[in-house]
Amino acid sequence: MSNALPDDTSPPRRVAGSTGGRSAGDAGIDDASAQHASTQDASTGDASTDDASTQDASTGDASTVQAETTLPDPDRTGRPTRQRIRSDEFFGHQPVGRASLPRPEPLLENLTRCVIEILAGARDLEQIARWVTDDVYGHLVKRVVISARARQAKGQRAVRPAIVIGSLTMCEPRDGVVEAVVIVSGRARTRAVAIRLEGMDSRWRATAINVL
Repeated sequence: MSNALPDDTSPPRRVAGSTGGRSAGDAGIDDASAQHASTQDASTGDASTDDASTQDASTGDASTVQAETTLPDPDRTGRPTRQRIRSDEFFGHQPVGRASLPRPEPLLENLTRCVIEILAGARDLEQIARWVTDDVYGHLVKRVVISARARQAKGQRAVRPAIVIGSLTMCEPRDGVVEAVVIVSGRARTRAVAIRLEGMDSRWRATAINVL
């Protein structure tokens, strides 16, 4: 009677409760790892979404603030207001040298005669506005008001004065600037008119006029 050895090629028997050749403990570890990975991915996705939303919101706020800063304020009708810009703010009067200007003597005599007649109420101040600066114009306006009140207080009416232009003394402190004193003789009195001319925009303009 011979002893028979078991055949090594026979398939092994599977034990109830085993999973694919792995123990129940190994399967539990894999399930826990998968669940942890899913939870981590979900939390990472939420954090990325929150960061993106926060960044988009902050970018939108910054764009809104910048837009509100650059847009002009609307007026009462709801239309954007346009700022009025004077050309003189960017292109001021250009000084001109003496060689590019006409002789100043005729203008000095004419301005002297006109100023005397303006103060007497016989000529409108606007007639010499082109030849004087804004400061000189404002100064003459005050003198006209004072002269008009004086005539009204005395009961006098405006009459063109009879005057004679006398001597003219002139000097040039620098190129394009003339300072002069013109003597004016009338029936009752003799007066002196001091005038300063400066070359601006290819013509003379009076920057100071004083009747003494």
